[in-house]
Amino acid sequence: MSSRTDSPAESRQHRVLVTGGAGFIGSALIRYLIDHELAEVLNVDKLTYAGNLTSLNSIASDEYYRFQQADILDAQVIRDTITEFCPTAIMHLAAESHVDRSIDGPMGFIETNVVGTCNLLQLALEYWRNLSDEAQDSFRFHHISTDEVYGSLGATGLFTEQTAYDPRSPYSASKASSDHLVRSWHHTYGLPVVITNCSNNYGPYHFPEKLIPLIILNALDRKPLPIYGTGENVRDWLYVDDHVRALWEVITRGQVGETYNIGGNMERTNLEVVVTACDIIDELRPHAEGRTRDLIEFVPDRPGHDLRYAIDSTRIQEELGWTPKESFDSGLRKTVNWYLNNEWWWAPIRNAKYAGQRLGTISTSANAGQLDN
Repeated sequence: MSSRTDSPAESRQHRVLVTGGAGFIGSALIRYLIDHELAEVLNVDKLTYAGNLTSLNSIASDEYYRFQQADILDAQVIRDTITEFCPTAIMHLAAESHVDRSIDGPMGFIETNVVGTCNLLQLALEYWRNLSDEAQDSFRFHHISTDEVYGSLGATGLFTEQTAYDPRSPYSASKASSDHLVRSWHHTYGLPVVITNCSNNYGPYHFPEKLIPLIILNALDRKPLPIYGTGENVRDWLYVDDHVRALWEVITRGQVGETYNIGGNMERTNLEVVVTACDIIDELRPHAEGRTRDLIEFVPDRPGHDLRYAIDSTRIQEELGWTPKESFDSGLRKTVNWYLNNEWWWAPIRNAKYAGQRLGTISTSANAGQLDN
């Protein structure tokens, strides 16, 4: 990794170190920052199975973007990377993030999401303590988390920033743990942090193990579209480009030490999501063999499957003026259209990394594709 000699004032006001920048949300964030000339960006990513640098092809050659392959568990490498880059902010997205994979292998989630976050916090604290008073005042550590830390809702109600934590899976428990660590580094050591908890993201460049891309790609292959249980589990859906706009508002204008919930206010049952995607596919690419929704199959539910998530985004809307631009229908149409026209990106993944097999059954005998975030 080469070193720049100019200061932030001589290039761009913000120098942002993004962990997990080759992932779905991380890559969308970096594209947004570079395309809108908001910051100089260093992408730090281990490049695990879901990390994909081709998601950043459009900005890879930009002079204000750099990439460093590194593991957040590697203290010396991360320390050197932070010291060399001199960030004005760290946006922490590096995480194992799939519930079903956490059921199959929880230890990897503890190592990355809990121990890795702790390591990064301590290194950020070391760096922050050596900054000038002015630089300390403007520095931020932004931890990007999930609404799953709050547990499961009934038929009514919304998650707010005051909702008690009640994680139900190894994944959500690991993210809840990391949230608590971030808050403790603020209250104990004074590290200036902000936390965001978001609802289910969707959009282009989403790894195909997740519900929406998996449905689209299975449909193109005329494979079954399995849905857990009766398909009545509800999620609040947020288009990824709306999410990254919110992240930037929080890190530049949010109150230090506070949490902001980010949701799309677009609740849908899993069955509604799948049926809507099927109908868009039939409209954009009809198949001679019949309707895509006829491929739907109901399969045994996931262990401990939370019934409903729904975010109250009042705080970020009132304090920072953010609102989502995409409705669920407009965002889903954009997403389906993107997958239909970008086989170059997803075909290598389907061929080499993930072909749609089911995960998270505890028993590994099932072979249906998994269908939820």
